[in-house]
Amino acid sequence: MPENKIVYLTKEQILLIHSLLIDEIGGSHGVRDRNAVLSLEELLKQKAFGKELYPTIFIKATLYARTIIMNHPFIDGNKRTGMTAAATFLEYNGYYMTAQEGEIQKFTLEIIHNKCSLETIAEWFKKHSKKLKK
Repeated sequence: MPENKIVYLTKEQILLIHSLLIDEIGGSHGVRDRNAVLSLEELLKQKAFGKELYPTIFIKATLYARTIIMNHPFIDGNKRTGMTAAATFLEYNGYYMTAQEGEIQKFTLEIIHNKCSLETIAEWFKKHSKKLKK
């Protein structure tokens, strides 16, 4: 998928996702590491020698999830925010998550405990997503 067709989340959207989740489910508002959130805007677009470092939509979704989950940029709600940001990114780019809430929570803990690779997480997103019909 060419880069100019991909819709990326902005830092403001990530902050909004976090805030809405905390309001809805509970927890503490606040950002612990603003730079970790800011860096997400450019991380997914990185290139080396003219090639994208993260070429698939599922690897890009993985970066939202794993970066937020593992780097803990928020005081609270990092797991929820990471998975919701990834799901929102996929939706903006024509996919919807088919995983049920319990499956998402279980896999989120797996990411942390097993320190899952980008490929493993991307495979999970691919397996649990469907292309939206136009």
